Amino acid sequence: MGHAIEAQELRKSYGEVQALDGVSFSVAEGTVFGLLGPNGAGKSTTVKILTTLAHPDGGSAGVAGYDVLAEPARVRESIGVVSQAGGLDREATGRENLRLQGQVFGMGGRDLEARISGLLEQFGLGEAGERLVREYSGGMRRRLDVAQALVHRPRVLFLDEPTTGLDPEVRAEMWEEIGRLAGAGMTVLLTTHYLEEADRLATQLAIVDRGRVVAEGSPDELKRELRGDAIHVELDDERGEEPVRAALGAVAGLGEIVLDDRVLHARAEDGARAVPAILAALDGADLAVASVTVARPSLDDVYLRFTGRTFGAAEAETERTPDQQEAIR
Repeated sequence: MGHAIEAQELRKSYGEVQALDGVSFSVAEGTVFGLLGPNGAGKSTTVKILTTLAHPDGGSAGVAGYDVLAEPARVRESIGVVSQAGGLDREATGRENLRLQGQVFGMGGRDLEARISGLLEQFGLGEAGERLVREYSGGMRRRLDVAQALVHRPRVLFLDEPTTGLDPEVRAEMWEEIGRLAGAGMTVLLTTHYLEEADRLATQLAIVDRGRVVAEGSPDELKRELRGDAIHVELDDERGEEPVRAALGAVAGLGEIVLDDRVLHARAEDGARAVPAILAALDGADLAVASVTVARPSLDDVYLRFTGRTFGAAEAETERTPDQQEAIR
């Protein structure tokens, strides 16, 4: 199986902000590849480079067998792109939006009209094709975004945060659409900051943090690397990390201890057996517990393992100025 996308040591900075710091990964043909990371990790900057919308400061990349710097026109002919903002004309109908997209790529006549009708039906928009896009719901517009990106039959589809802002029901519908594309053999690169989305859709994924790939593999492989159970303890009040670590120092078999606000995260070979000792140690240090959860490893635990902080804490770190956020997305 060949590679539809290859990125090698991509670097990009915007002023003092280092958006990408040596990002490398490859995407096999016919797979869904997820770039998972918090807002500000550099996912959208990576997509901009791969889709020829930005130039890297260093490194190289190829898409569909073409070099993104040496052959940008060939790359653009081979890809479909669904950006976070979308690219629809709200004052045109759904059919008119798709027709314009086809004409941009030199399509026309009966073949184009047949392609448009097929896509409208495929994405559940057959009856809405003659309506103005401004009358569409958010979910309908997102489905039309994807249909528009597929008009010219691209070899690779880029979906940049495709479900951001959608309610849970509509998000689930989009997941089904992406799953169908994957089943048809389309190569898809999906960026997301939703852990469940990456876990459900991605065949392979790269976890991106602060402009670097910190882990890569299938969701199941990455979770299997974390032996034992994840233990999450919510304390009654926020305490410093030092007294918590001191209290737990005598608990055998406990590792990877991280305190995030009032929530203690740790790992143990047998979580259920470790919990009584944890509770006794915290009680002995006058640290009151609100709740305890023991679970098998999740992608959030994988992220915690490789970055030293939870996904939620990483998202909170990205509260920069608007210009900085826009630069590194």
